Amino acid sequence: MIGAAWRDGFRRVAAAPAVLIGVYLITLLAALPLALSLRDTLQDNLGASLAAGEAADGVNYDWWQEFTGQATGLGTTFTPTIIGFATTLDSVSGLLDRRALNTQVAWALAFYVAAWMFVSGGVLDRYARGRPIGAYAFFAASGTFFFRFIRLGIVAAIVYWFLFANVHEWLFAKWYVNVTRDVAVERTAFYWRVLMYAIFIALLAAVTLVLDYAKIRAVVEDRRSMAGALVAALRFVARHPSRVLGLYVINVVLFLGVVAAWALINQGAGGSGVWMWVAVGVSQCYILARLVVKLQVLASQTALFQRALAHWGYVAMPTPVRPEPPAAEISGPPPQPPSPSAVA
Repeated sequence: MIGAAWRDGFRRVAAAPAVLIGVYLITLLAALPLALSLRDTLQDNLGASLAAGEAADGVNYDWWQEFTGQATGLGTTFTPTIIGFATTLDSVSGLLDRRALNTQVAWALAFYVAAWMFVSGGVLDRYARGRPIGAYAFFAASGTFFFRFIRLGIVAAIVYWFLFANVHEWLFAKWYVNVTRDVAVERTAFYWRVLMYAIFIALLAAVTLVLDYAKIRAVVEDRRSMAGALVAALRFVARHPSRVLGLYVINVVLFLGVVAAWALINQGAGGSGVWMWVAVGVSQCYILARLVVKLQVLASQTALFQRALAHWGYVAMPTPVRPEPPAAEISGPPPQPPSPSAVA
């Protein structure tokens, strides 16, 4: 069932390219204001200087160090870690080490989370039905589940806050310090650090997994109570642990494969001219691949749930139908031709 659900998820994602395009546009809209703001900052700093030409042709580390030393606001995020695969590593490190976000980045992230929370109801409804539903039905489902997912998001925020504020502190500031206090070998301390990261990542993954299935049960079964959806999700994971975990592992391997391919392709900063645009195109392909994996996770999890407890294409809520415009009601039915008896 795991392999069938995984393949079914890919078919559902491939059958709905408009969903992928929409999610990509949301990602672009979230990042575009930051890019434009940072562009203006760099343009003001470089101007028409010689350093500008050197920076356009490659990487001018002398200017870069000077810029980062005096940068403020969004400019502080313009560091060497934004080059190539280092961006992915820096993002993971920032998450696991509880690095504070820049204010503008935090607002952009909040917009992305809110936008994703809005469309996720329509995305899950489309994947659950397994057939085209049209823009009206998609956004109707998005609006229907948006406020329900806000309530679920509040619960998620509390759980994530507890993990980062308390569990992270206990793992890294207490347990790790205690077990490595008398360790003389640096490699042993490193292994303990990796163990702390593994435990914390496992807890984050478990919470995310339960939240995903809570959303799926809310959409497929048209649940209004998010507490009931969470309990139902926990019950489903507990009854099918091997299937749920097996599918999750396959999707994680897929994600790691995409990241590994990105690490091999993108070796550093691009040049100027045509190669610059090639680098931009490759980076956008990587973003699209990441989004495909993200959607594949939801689609395959939906397929697994339907195969286990429902049936393919089952959704409790009827497909929303666009109402007739008021003009059609005013005009009434079209006139009928006279009967033969009336003509005679």
